[in-house]
Amino acid sequence: MLFRGVLLAVQAALQLVGALDLPAGSCAFEESTCGFDSVFEFLPWILNEEGHYIYVDTSFAKQGEKAVLLSSDLRAEEWSCLRLVYQITTSLGSPSEPSRLNLYVRFDDESFDRLLWSAKEPSDSWLIASLDLQNSSKKFKILIEGVLGHGTTASIAVFEIKMTTGYCLECDFEENHLCGFVNRWNPNVNWFVGGGSIRNSHSILPQDHTFKSELGHYMYVDSVYVKHYQEVAQLISPMTTAPMSGCLLFYYQLQQGNDNVFSVYSRDAAGLYEEIWKTGNPGNADWNLAEVEFSAPYPMEVIFEVAFNGPKGGYVALDDISFSPVPCQNQTERPFSAVEASCNFEEDLCNFYQDKEGPGWTRVKVKPNMYRAGDHTSGLGYFLMANTKFTSQPGYIGRLYGPSLPGNLQYCLRFYYAIYGFLKMSDTLAVYIFEENHMVQDKIWSVLESPRGVWMQAEITFKKPMPTKVVFMSLCKSFWDCGLVALDDITIELGSCWSPEKLPTPPGECTFEQDECAFTQERRNRSSWHRRRGETPTSYTGPKGDHTTGVGYYMYIEASHMVYGQKARLLSRPLRGVTGKHCLTFFYHMYGAGTGLLNVYLKKEGDSEEALLWRRRGEQSISWLRALIEYTCERRHQIIFEAIRGVSIRSDIAIDDVKFQAGSCAEMEAITQQSSGYSEDLNEIEY
Repeated sequence: MLFRGVLLAVQAALQLVGALDLPAGSCAFEESTCGFDSVFEFLPWILNEEGHYIYVDTSFAKQGEKAVLLSSDLRAEEWSCLRLVYQITTSLGSPSEPSRLNLYVRFDDESFDRLLWSAKEPSDSWLIASLDLQNSSKKFKILIEGVLGHGTTASIAVFEIKMTTGYCLECDFEENHLCGFVNRWNPNVNWFVGGGSIRNSHSILPQDHTFKSELGHYMYVDSVYVKHYQEVAQLISPMTTAPMSGCLLFYYQLQQGNDNVFSVYSRDAAGLYEEIWKTGNPGNADWNLAEVEFSAPYPMEVIFEVAFNGPKGGYVALDDISFSPVPCQNQTERPFSAVEASCNFEEDLCNFYQDKEGPGWTRVKVKPNMYRAGDHTSGLGYFLMANTKFTSQPGYIGRLYGPSLPGNLQYCLRFYYAIYGFLKMSDTLAVYIFEENHMVQDKIWSVLESPRGVWMQAEITFKKPMPTKVVFMSLCKSFWDCGLVALDDITIELGSCWSPEKLPTPPGECTFEQDECAFTQERRNRSSWHRRRGETPTSYTGPKGDHTTGVGYYMYIEASHMVYGQKARLLSRPLRGVTGKHCLTFFYHMYGAGTGLLNVYLKKEGDSEEALLWRRRGEQSISWLRALIEYTCERRHQIIFEAIRGVSIRSDIAIDDVKFQAGSCAEMEAITQQSSGYSEDLNEIEY
């Protein structure tokens, strides 16, 4: 064990708050686990009596084994901050399978646990993770999971978990962990903890702001250690983990008449800085209050930076950082709404519109055939089409404008497109950013190629300083090179499409892009479910591409490897039984003259019988269709996808994009499912 050598460095943190005084959801692991219990099915967490922490290591467990700790019922009716002090150690060298520490939240009405945070980097000291918990009236539990990696000395330890009301950005610097704030180490100029009984600075530093006494603490930068004026000291906050917007407040003090610059920046996960505040008039010699408009719609850090640009640098002090969801000023711009900037075109054009030159894009609903797929949303709904029979003419241009987007924010634009009949792909569909104030259009994407009959996904990350609109443009250059362009399911979200801070796909969702997720098979051979991308081998059956991106993976049965009536069964991981309704959605593809059956069953733990939830028989469509299944089950259970081979080899069956959600399907913008073939729907069943 490598923990004991660094334990004393943080043990003082617990002297300020006794174990009995810790709020609900917290534990210092001094004499007990404070209502956190090891889950029986897994390894137990060991309470170390000498060092006051819990741990799991390879001295009594094997690689891949996990230990799970579950809290009692908790509530966070006000915004809360959850802090975890932890350490991961491993053998020398870089193991291919590192140990991992995961933190989940478990809601009473959900069958799956939501991953809040995950870490796998080994360290020779204790680290702090800070996680914002948005206020909610729902009861929940915190679940701590340690998964041992490869190595003879792999170990995971948790020193303290603490849940307090307030934002993780807030800090009065009175506790040793400094609320997770860290110093960007510089050998010459740094932030230090001031106050308390220790006096190690040459400058005459102030009393703290929190207690107005010499025993209170604050952070400060002192120019006495500066050797080069180009250097800066940075104090970096924890990364936000939930969207927040409002007023950031803090107290600061500058030594009068000195050559220093005190600035505050925001920094996103990609490392992009934006200055949000800088000292102007230094104010009085006492503590000054700063109020800064701060918005973190996606993961972001706050950086307090001090630069000295002359020989009389003096000091800068900082204390009592707080945050309010109310704007600093009474007037503020309307916050961005992802719902208002997105559209699936099922009802209308939402907040999208066309220019005055004419109806370039037409909202259509078509019956899928060999030459044209149905819409992407459900397979049977509406989508937009440019250059239809109503608008087809040489030189035709169709422009579709999105709603106005606030400037200086990063956006992720996703949409689906399909192109038919063009000989050349150049500029058949392009996306522009229109800067409203400067009347400037900037092309950010254009189509290169599009497999015929497949909906393709496009992802674009962009950021502009001014308010902008997204413009979709379709161009038909000549009569001999005019085809059809289809557009559907446009979404605009805040943040980067490829943010490294984004957590893995929730366990209740599976797109099959990486693997088969937590699904298992009763048998694995040529006649079982297969993971595949692109077309299936047999002509006139199966999809041409997956539903998720058009070029990704899906699960299917290959009928040519099976005999008539043979079954392939795909089982979900065991799901926790909960009260209330659940909605299972997935997309299925049943195209081919000999198509058999696709069944979905519910199997409760301990029961030999399986209950049929949903069924489709025979050929359904050449498109992917959406299925919605609503059910309730208060016992541990599994969902089973069963595909049965039909009368001929043209009976491939595929599924994609499986998703479990708490609540009724009506809450999910449900679209009425129709089918040309035989169907037997059991939409709401209670067991």
